[in-house]
Amino acid sequence: MRRLAAILLPLLGLLAAALWVGPRLLDWEPYRARLADIASTRLGRPVTFDGRITLTLLPQPRVEAAAVAIGADEDGIAITARAMRLRLDLGALLAGRLEPREIALVGGEIALPWPPAALPSFRPPPWLTTLEARLEDCRLTIGGLRFEALNARLTTGGAAEALVAEGSAAWGGYAIRFSSQLGRAGFDGVAPLDLSLALAGTTVSARGVLAPGGGFEGRLEAAGPDLATLLPAPAGAFRAVGRLTATADLIAADELALDLGGQPARGAATLRLAPSPRLDLALVAGRLDLDAWVAALRQSRATARLLPVPVGIDLSAEATGLAGIPLRRLRGALFLEGERLTLSDVSALLPGDMELELAGATAGPRLELAVRFAGQTLRETLAGLGLPLAGTDPARLRVGEGRFKVALEENQAAISDLAATIDGARLSGAGVVRRGPRLAIGLGVTLDRLDLNGLLPEVADTAGLTARLAGFDLNLRLAAEQLAWRELKAERATLDATLEGGRLALRRLGLRLGEVDVAVSGSAQLGAALRVPDLALELSGANGEALVPLLPAGWAAPLGPLLARQVALRLSGGGPAEALALRAEGDLGGLRVEAAGTLDANARRGGGTLTLRHPGAPRLLAPLLGPEAAEWLGEGSLAVVATLGSQLSGTPAARSITAEHLDLVAGTLRMRGQLALGLGGPRPRLTGRITAERLPLPGPAARGTAPLGLERLGALDAELAVEAGRVEPQGWVPLEAFTGTLKLAGGTLRLEAGQAKLAGGTLRGSLTVEGTATPPRLALEAQLADVTIGTPLFELPFDLGAGRVGGQARLQAAGHSMAALAATLEGSLGLAVRDGVLIGLDLAALQAGAALADPAAAEAAMREALAGGGSAFDRLDATTQLAAGRANLVEGRIATEGGGAGSIAGEIDLARATLDLRLAARPVAEAPEVGLRLSGPLAAPRRLPELAPFLRWRAER
Repeated sequence: MRRLAAILLPLLGLLAAALWVGPRLLDWEPYRARLADIASTRLGRPVTFDGRITLTLLPQPRVEAAAVAIGADEDGIAITARAMRLRLDLGALLAGRLEPREIALVGGEIALPWPPAALPSFRPPPWLTTLEARLEDCRLTIGGLRFEALNARLTTGGAAEALVAEGSAAWGGYAIRFSSQLGRAGFDGVAPLDLSLALAGTTVSARGVLAPGGGFEGRLEAAGPDLATLLPAPAGAFRAVGRLTATADLIAADELALDLGGQPARGAATLRLAPSPRLDLALVAGRLDLDAWVAALRQSRATARLLPVPVGIDLSAEATGLAGIPLRRLRGALFLEGERLTLSDVSALLPGDMELELAGATAGPRLELAVRFAGQTLRETLAGLGLPLAGTDPARLRVGEGRFKVALEENQAAISDLAATIDGARLSGAGVVRRGPRLAIGLGVTLDRLDLNGLLPEVADTAGLTARLAGFDLNLRLAAEQLAWRELKAERATLDATLEGGRLALRRLGLRLGEVDVAVSGSAQLGAALRVPDLALELSGANGEALVPLLPAGWAAPLGPLLARQVALRLSGGGPAEALALRAEGDLGGLRVEAAGTLDANARRGGGTLTLRHPGAPRLLAPLLGPEAAEWLGEGSLAVVATLGSQLSGTPAARSITAEHLDLVAGTLRMRGQLALGLGGPRPRLTGRITAERLPLPGPAARGTAPLGLERLGALDAELAVEAGRVEPQGWVPLEAFTGTLKLAGGTLRLEAGQAKLAGGTLRGSLTVEGTATPPRLALEAQLADVTIGTPLFELPFDLGAGRVGGQARLQAAGHSMAALAATLEGSLGLAVRDGVLIGLDLAALQAGAALADPAAAEAAMREALAGGGSAFDRLDATTQLAAGRANLVEGRIATEGGGAGSIAGEIDLARATLDLRLAARPVAEAPEVGLRLSGPLAAPRRLPELAPFLRWRAER
C-alpha cells in the first residue's frame, strides 16, 4: 500500500502541475473569435479581446482575456476593461464545450449616457440564464455622476427567479454599499424592485415597481445619525418617510415626513439628472435652527467635501433665530453650486414685526445681498438686535423702511446704496464694518433732517464712555440739511471725524445757526489721561441771535439781546486734559472780546482773564437795559477786565464761576468788586461785594404805564454787599456814601440795612420787591434825618422850597408799572421840617395884610398873600395815611417866624396827580381862620381863598 501511495502521489503532483501550468503554455489564439462570440451572446452586445488570452483549470476552469472592449449599442453604453474573466462549466469543458457560468470585468471603465435614449424593457432577455456577473475595481460614469472603486455582483438563478445585485462604490468622498433585487416582470411588464443603500451610517431603502416603459414608483425610508454627511445641513440624526418616483431624468421624493434632531418637519427632494444633475430640497418646519443651517452652508463651501451636484433648498419655518436674533415666518430659497451660493425670495419678521426681505449670491468668499425692511415699531426691532436704547425717548424710532446692499466677507460687512426713511426723515449713505484685532467702522450718512432730541441719552459716566470709545476705530461722515437739538435749530450740518487707536480727530464739524456759520475742528487722545493736542472753534455771522439756545438756562433773557448783532469769534487751544490752554478773541457788534485761560477738564475747573471793550456803553447795553440807558447811564465807553475762575464738578453746591478781580467802566459807571456765580441750584446765584465810585440808576417815570419788567428778577438769586461813593438815581437827589446788602431769592429782591448820606443828612431804610408775584409787590421802610433842602423839592406850584427834613415812611404797593404802583400805594408817612420855606403862599404877608386899617386894602393884601410867594417857617409837621393811591393828610401843623401858625388838611390823589387841600391860618389871634383851598392838578391847582368869615368878623368890629 505504501509503495502504491509512493507511486501515485508523485503522479498526482505531476498531473496537478501539468493542469496548472499546461493550459497557460497553450496557444489560445484560435479560440479568440469563439470566446468573443460567447461573451457577446451572454452580454447581448459585441465584445472584442485585444490582449492575451489564458486558460486556468485549477482551482476552477476559467478563461481570462486582457484589453477588453464591449461595443456600444443603440443605447450609447460604452465599456472597456483591463481584463474579462469567464468561469467555465467543467463538465462542458471536458466534453469540448465552452459554457460560462460567471463573467467578471476587472478595471472596467463604464460610461452610461444620461438620460438614456430609451429605457430597456424589464422582461428578461433571452441570454439571461443561470449566471453570475461581477465588476471588480471599476469606474462608473452616469451623465455627470462618477462612481469610483465599484465592486458589484449580479446574480440570477434563472428565468423565473429575481435578479440580485449588490456591491460597493465610492462617490463624493463617501463609501457606498448597495443591494437591489429586481423581480421578473409579468406579462404587463411591471417588475418589483427593492433597493437599499448605506452611506456614512445612513441607510436608504426604496420599495416599489418598475413600469414597462421606464420609471419607478414606490416608498422611501431613510435614516441616519448625521444629516450633514449627505447635505449642506446641520449635524444631527434624521429620519424620512415618503413617496419615491424615478424616471430617466428625474428622481423625486415627496410627501416626506421628517424628523430632524427631534423636530418634526415636512419636505420633498428632487434629483434632476437632465439636462444636468441638480438636487432640489424643500423643508417646512415649525421651528428651525437657522444658525446651524448657516454654519452648514459655510462648511459645505469651505471644505472639499462638496456635493458633486448643484443643490437648491427651499426653507420655511414659523420660528427660528440667527445670531441670537429671533425670527418669525422665515421663507426663502437658496441654491448651492460648487462654491457659489445664491439666495432668493428670502423673507422674515424681525422683532417688532419688522418685515425683512433679501436676495443675493456669493462671488468667491464674498456674499452680496440686496435687503429691504419696513416696520411700524423700529424701536422694538433695534432693541431685539441688541442696540442699547436706555435713556432715549420712547416716542422716537417708531416707523422705519428702506433698502440697502450689503457685501459680507470673512471679516467684513460693506453696506452701500442705503436709502431709508426713519420717523419721516429721509437718509442715504454707505458704511463698512471690519472685524480684526480692533473693530473698525466706516460710515457715511446724509439726512434731510436730524432731530437729536430724545435720541441722545444723558452721559453720566464720562470715564466709562471714553473707555468704550477707545475700544474701536471709526471713520464717520455725517451730513444733515436740518438739525434740531433741544432749542437749537441748525441748517447744513456736517460732521467729519475719525477715531483710531484711541485718538479722536475731528476734521470738521460745521453748521449754520440762523445767520451764523459755526466750524469746529481738533483732536483728542482718549484714555485714562485725556489729551487735546489742538482745538479750534470759529463763529461768524451777521446776527448771533440764533446762539441764544446755547446759553445756560436762565442766561437767555439777560444776554439774548446782546447777541442780536454781528458776531465773529475764534477759540483755539490745546494741551493735556488737566491743563488745557484756551484762548478766545472775537467781536460782537462793536464789542471786542479777548479771553485766555486754562481748563482742567478732569476736575472741570479752570481760570483765566476776560477783557471786554466797546466805544459806546449805552448803545451796547440798550437792548439789555432799554433805550433810555443813555439818559441815566451817561455817554462813555465800556471796559470790563476780570480775572475768572470756575468749578463745574463735585457737589451741586460747589459748581460756580468766580470773578476774583472785576473792573467795570460803563458810561459814568465806575465799579470794581469780587463776584461768584453759583450754578448748583435751581437758578444761578450771584454773591460777592461791589464797590462803585459812581453808580447811576434808572429812574422810571412816576406815573409811567410801561411795564417795569420785574419778572426778570426770577432769573437768578443773589446776595451782594454794595458800597457806592455816589448813587445817582435819574431824576432824584443823589445819595452819598451808600452801603447796603442786596438779596435776591425766588424773584424777591430785598435791600437790607441800606444807609446813605442825603443832602447833609442820613437816609436809612429797606426795600422789598416781589418781582414774580402776580402782580409784583413793593414794600418800603425809610427814615430821614437832618436832610437839607435848598431848592424846591418837586418843582410844583405848591412845594417845599427849603429846610431841614426828617421823617419816616412805611409804604407798600402792587402793580406792573409805576402808574399801577401809584394807584395801589398804601401805608403811612410822617414828616418834620425845620427852618424851611413853604412855596405857594406868603403867611407873613397874610398876617401883615390882615393888620391894615383899610378893609379894602387889607382884603387885597390878603388875597395877594394867598396867591403865591413863600412862607418861612420854624417847624412843619405832617402825618399822612395812604390807601388806594390816595394820601390823606391826617394832621399838618406849621409854625411861622414871629409866632404865626397854620394847619394843612386834605387829600392828594397820587395816581391821577390831583389834590384837594385846605390851608388855614389865624392872622389875628381872636379872629376866624383865613383859608386857602387848593384843588385840581398838582401842576396847576385852582386856588380858592376863604376870607369871608374873617372879613365879616372885622366888619363887625
